[in-house]
Amino acid sequence: MVKPEIRVLGVDDGQFASHSHEQVPVVGVVFRGGYWLDGFMCTTVTVDGLDSTDKLTAMIVESPHYRQLRVVVLNGITFGGFNIVDIQALHRQTQLPIIVVTQKKPNLTEVHDALNHLPDAEERWRRVQCAGEIWTVAARAGKQKVYIEVAGVSVDLAQEILKLTSTRSNIPEALRVAHLVASGLSGCLKQCS
Repeated sequence: MVKPEIRVLGVDDGQFASHSHEQVPVVGVVFRGGYWLDGFMCTTVTVDGLDSTDKLTAMIVESPHYRQLRVVVLNGITFGGFNIVDIQALHRQTQLPIIVVTQKKPNLTEVHDALNHLPDAEERWRRVQCAGEIWTVAARAGKQKVYIEVAGVSVDLAQEILKLTSTRSNIPEALRVAHLVASGLSGCLKQCS
């Protein structure tokens, strides 16, 4: 049984220009369950780079919230374009379960084709394959399904966590707020530069 105030870290990236190789902000939002905001963390990753796994690991383990976290929820496995997170490595390095959530089922054929236009295509494809099977689950009773991939947690437990923490939409509140903050931060940074 999942505790109602489980500490969840939701992670999403901000807006970026495709193929720019610029740094894109990545925001982590810590929630207790789906109701109480506890904190923020942030880092940057390179657009279409290969640094997302290392950057997310450092952001998480160096955070003052790290010892309280029980699960990390990512908005997809790609950040900053095709900077693909190796969720198995992220799980090993943080010692935290990882749940990847998407609202649209990834088309792996299209992903594979797109990766062939980038350097290190084989490594990027390996990371996609390491994410494992894509599961269809309901995050909230009677609501739209979402698609998940998991590392270090069962699909059943992941679905229980999603149902508990998805209080205002069909994704966990920590992930919803991370998306809002990362998008807003990107807009602010563009206006300030």
